[in-house]
Amino acid sequence: MASTITSEKRDNVAVAEGITMEKLDCVVVGAGWYGLAAAKQFHCTQPECSLAVFDSQSSLGGTWADNRLYPGLKSNNLLGTFEYPDFPMDTPTFGVKTGEHMPGEVINNYLKAYAARFGIGHLIRLNTKVLIAEHQDTVEGGWVLTVAPPGQSETKVFARRVIFATGLTSEPFLPHFEGQETFGGKIFHGKDFQKNSDTLKTAKRVTIFGGTKFAWDAVYAYATAGVKVDWVIRSSGHGPCWIAPSYVTPLKKWIEKLANMRFLTWFSPCVWGDVDGYGGIRGFYHRTAMGRTIVNSFWKVLGGDVINLNAYDAHPKTAKLKPWTDPMFTGSSFSILNYDTDIMELIKGDNINVYVSEIDHLSPGKVHLSDGSEFESDVLLAHTGWKHVPPIKFMPEGIEGELGIPHTPRADAPTTDLANDPAMAARVDKEILERFPRLKDQPVWNKNYIPMTEQKGITSDDEITPYKTLTPYMLHHFIVPPSERFLKSRDTAFIGIVSNFSNMITAHLQGLWISAYFAGKLERDPSAAVGDEKAMQELRYTTMLHNRFGKWRYPTDWGSKNPNFIFDAVPYLDLLQRDLGLDIWRKKGFLAEMYDPYGPEDYRDVNNEWMAKYGNMKKMESLGESAKSLNMPQPAHVRSDSELVF
Repeated sequence: MASTITSEKRDNVAVAEGITMEKLDCVVVGAGWYGLAAAKQFHCTQPECSLAVFDSQSSLGGTWADNRLYPGLKSNNLLGTFEYPDFPMDTPTFGVKTGEHMPGEVINNYLKAYAARFGIGHLIRLNTKVLIAEHQDTVEGGWVLTVAPPGQSETKVFARRVIFATGLTSEPFLPHFEGQETFGGKIFHGKDFQKNSDTLKTAKRVTIFGGTKFAWDAVYAYATAGVKVDWVIRSSGHGPCWIAPSYVTPLKKWIEKLANMRFLTWFSPCVWGDVDGYGGIRGFYHRTAMGRTIVNSFWKVLGGDVINLNAYDAHPKTAKLKPWTDPMFTGSSFSILNYDTDIMELIKGDNINVYVSEIDHLSPGKVHLSDGSEFESDVLLAHTGWKHVPPIKFMPEGIEGELGIPHTPRADAPTTDLANDPAMAARVDKEILERFPRLKDQPVWNKNYIPMTEQKGITSDDEITPYKTLTPYMLHHFIVPPSERFLKSRDTAFIGIVSNFSNMITAHLQGLWISAYFAGKLERDPSAAVGDEKAMQELRYTTMLHNRFGKWRYPTDWGSKNPNFIFDAVPYLDLLQRDLGLDIWRKKGFLAEMYDPYGPEDYRDVNNEWMAKYGNMKKMESLGESAKSLNMPQPAHVRSDSELVF
């Protein structure tokens, strides 16, 4: 795929001081799962508008890009639950059979095929990093983006609308380890495993640091390659992640499907859950003592089944991998065993050592732990987290608060900074705990927890780390800033700050939602609150209610940072569909609605349904109309010959 674009609709507009700036109707920043869905939905529903996708990597795909395909990488999901609703991953085309996990290379090819199928491949500009995004507080609105194209000096692009899709795992966090300068071996973050995959053949002994699914994958890759593995999980950290077989519970239900079974979503405290129309049932489960007893039993059965299936206590080494957290309070870090052979048997063998300790320091060719253990090591692969804040400098200075993205808490924040409104936060917390008394009993998952950057032997000078105190995302329905500045101009959206088992369905619906919002075609439109003080206050309150809920619901996961959930995905998809004016009940009959799990196939026709309802409405103001209203030179659009497909 070409890294520069010559065929998308674009316009050059003369701006101040004689500089010519390219101008586009819409820019998507990021070409991963969510960015591609956003670009496709905008392109297919607003084909007369110019569009470009900027991505800093050398290929599309985000986590599944060419340079991120580390050895043995597979999807957690089985075939059928890891695809866009309108682009099935069929066996004849992609070679994956029913009941199989998708290899990374297959997913990479699938995403490239998706971009080609819907005519957005030629709109993607690879190796192009967005450095600065400056919002224009004018009648027209929009953003001036400072971008670094490949082999060229920095340039500026005006985008009437921007969809930020930079992802949650694009910027790795790698701290400094005491003594690393003399260690002598390679030290790298899991993001760069593919770049350092030669160590599978050259290393004799490696250290894996971390307890996430990425760490499990690295342990398996090295051990099956015959390399000695020393696996270190922080004793003062979060502990090992939850990881389960694909089929769980005594009834052996497919776990991705289980999470999307409507009647099981009622067992999950969910502040937006009543949107599904079953508020009475949810009220019984979460506001009555009997209901909460049933809910607690459900989570106990689910967690206990995973513990039993994995037989952690069958061996001293696997016992160290038993999760420390309550399953009810665990979000999308919950992972799936997707290996070709039994990793638990590998761990019991002589090739893997498991330590629950701290890395105290490094010395030439050795790793030293806080419990006095030391061992030789050729490689230190550190799965030490991600910087969840978009890697872009936003302007004007201080706009992060109004924009609704993580930033430093401050006592003197302006009223436009919703995340720093302590009075509203107190009201929201009161409502959450009144509606869900179970959440008052918060888990104590590690009484000895210490942030990694405060641990002896580990430091970081990075401005942003996973351990720095920042406000959470604060976006209406996890997509748009709840600020009159941005709602008036309809020029800003974020996609993909949500994480769940149904990311592909979520990407599809969020992408359609954003295109509809930009066009003023949402049935429940947040921009309708502009100019109405009472409506804006209600919008801001609901936004904080939804975004702050994760602090109570998923405290042992990323809940205090970004929306992160499993059993709450179907109600969230309901929420988006309500906004779009679509029917949320997509099954045939009451029993099917309750017990038949939702999957991509159930959302296959949402574009056609929405277009049938809104397709004849006035189209979104295009660049030409926008320029006319500002007395700017009217651009001559070059029509794209890509096929419009739904």
